[in-house]
Amino acid sequence: MKRQWLLYSAVSLFLVLGHGTMSAQKVDYSVVSVPEESGTEFTQISQPTDYVCMPEVKRSGRGVGWFSNRILDISADGTQIAYLSYRNNTTNIFIKDLAKQGSSIQKTNRTAVLDFSYSPDGKLIVFSEARGKDNQVFQTTADRGFVCRQITNGNKDYSPIYAHGMGMIFFARQENNGTSIWSYDVKNNFLANYSQGFNPYPVKGESAFICVRPNAAGNSEIWKVNYETGVEECIVSQPGRDFSSPSISPDGQWILCVGSSKIESGSITYYNTDICVSRLDGTGFTQLTYHAADDLSPVWSKDGRYIYFVSQRGSAEAKANIWRMTFNY
Repeated sequence: MKRQWLLYSAVSLFLVLGHGTMSAQKVDYSVVSVPEESGTEFTQISQPTDYVCMPEVKRSGRGVGWFSNRILDISADGTQIAYLSYRNNTTNIFIKDLAKQGSSIQKTNRTAVLDFSYSPDGKLIVFSEARGKDNQVFQTTADRGFVCRQITNGNKDYSPIYAHGMGMIFFARQENNGTSIWSYDVKNNFLANYSQGFNPYPVKGESAFICVRPNAAGNSEIWKVNYETGVEECIVSQPGRDFSSPSISPDGQWILCVGSSKIESGSITYYNTDICVSRLDGTGFTQLTYHAADDLSPVWSKDGRYIYFVSQRGSAEAKANIWRMTFNY
């Protein structure tokens, strides 16, 4: 990743992480799964009328780049899924009941929500919104959502997420010299800057978070940073591949992420995005999806048995939907 930048358009959002390639028009999106995914069950959760936002993906002759921020999350009791939806020229948070799978309920009444996450207790939602040249972080209640408290102002802030004790909100701030992880202290409104990176995710029981960083070759890696001791370690990295969107499984054993992939068939080379996991110590890396569609924004179910993500798979028209896959490890 030679450069990284955050872009917002009326329909979609993306953070370019790598490079990109072949026309997506040659991809058959209609199949639900491919032979390499044998043993994994895929279930479509949303419908085209839910207007699920598809994180935008950019391709060139050398790889793929994508918007890496969180646009899905599961409620604290595990019964609902929240997602970004584009309707009436606005992007807002909607919530769908996982058992009923009926219509969705709108939870924010904004113009251009970029990303969001639930608080650990499920009572609050923190999100970022594009406003002019800036992205600002807001907090709202999960049950109503229309009254918002502004957390940051006048910067390019995104990827907000609560610490497990709910005393801090971590987020990424993009500045001229790169992107770094910050925190907002809920009690005293104090802002702190920790280290280079984006897509922060707190580690439960530790004064640490995992995040994404570019290496010297320009590829994105997943790091663990202890912000009390200053110890930093690279967890997920492979030559020529980019990784983003990390989250930790409910049992604290696995890191879920998105990785760039390359499909080769004869003279055709096609780059896309797939879902991967590794153990928290970096061992046991496994690619879980192999579909030519782009699988993005993965999140864990509360029991760790399933992974929810956004993909065009199963749609001949390449329409984005929320999918659920089994996690068989």
